[in-house]
Amino acid sequence: MNPCDPIERSIAVTRNGWSVSVLDQRKLPWRIERVELTSAAMAAQAIREMWVRGAPLIGATAAYGLCLALREDPSDASLERNLALLLAARPTAVNLRYALERLRASARPYAGAARVAAAYRCAAAICDEDMGSSRAIGEHGLDLIRRVVKPGSTVNVLTHCNAGALATVDLGTALAPIYRAHELGIPVHVWVDETRPRNQGALLTAYELSRAGIAHTVITDNAGGHLMQRGEVDLCLVGADRVTRNGDVCNKIGTYLKALAARDNDVPFYVAFPFSTFDGTLASGREITIEERDPEEVTSISGQMPTGELATVTLTRSGAANPAFDITPARLVSAYVTDRGVIREIADLVEPEGRTQLQPPP
Repeated sequence: MNPCDPIERSIAVTRNGWSVSVLDQRKLPWRIERVELTSAAMAAQAIREMWVRGAPLIGATAAYGLCLALREDPSDASLERNLALLLAARPTAVNLRYALERLRASARPYAGAARVAAAYRCAAAICDEDMGSSRAIGEHGLDLIRRVVKPGSTVNVLTHCNAGALATVDLGTALAPIYRAHELGIPVHVWVDETRPRNQGALLTAYELSRAGIAHTVITDNAGGHLMQRGEVDLCLVGADRVTRNGDVCNKIGTYLKALAARDNDVPFYVAFPFSTFDGTLASGREITIEERDPEEVTSISGQMPTGELATVTLTRSGAANPAFDITPARLVSAYVTDRGVIREIADLVEPEGRTQLQPPP
């Protein structure tokens, strides 16, 4: 997809003015197909089965899912019932709860058609703000890339999973500074972790970078430390699904190992996220519920056959465990790239009464 192209955004209201179109990320990069969501149940399914993924995009999809529910039935009972349905779709990314609670607060003062209209206005605002956040993250993170530029050489960035336009409404978080650097002619190359078991790096990040014309190389998840030892990584830049009050980062499984390798090799490790991913209600990463997904995602793999057909094959018949996320302790994070700027300590943003500048507006 082309970041900043409104026609190809990850989520958008259709021409009928009420249903929602999303890219079906299960088919990428082999098929570019959009799915029309027409109910809260479909939105919940899209989140749960990862038609859409990425913390900001999950939040936006949930917001529109609640709009679809209120269009069918704008009652208080419908509001609460469908909020609970969507909230249960995935437990880890905090943007889901943030978007739903914000939309409930916006819609509750109204009734009937006015409630539906207020809900759609709020969902559109969430999407617009996410796009603004991505652009701000791109600008702030650009300075970190500029710091390591050397005349005549390429900046090598290692990333994990997908934190680009496909994980947000548009542009992305961890990829946003890379897109910005490329726009300005800074030579940049991205080491793309495959990110097993669903291979969001190999399938989604590589697809995005290819479309943008950015140099990149897909590597196995276990190759990052080796590349750091050889001095072939200038910085690591990853996204986040939740950041707690002490600065712990919950992100796609395998992030913690990259942070450990970065610390051992004196490679800066940066985490990029918008304010909607900060969870000031949790003291540390130990309090985060880690999603356990279907073991079949580990025991099988999908891809394109030489004939062009898509197929799924079995890798093993043994039992498997499939934790979807891990926790990177704050001590391993060099800095946080937020839409409010680059910060070294989350604690620097906590106000005396315990609120934080990263907390979403009421």
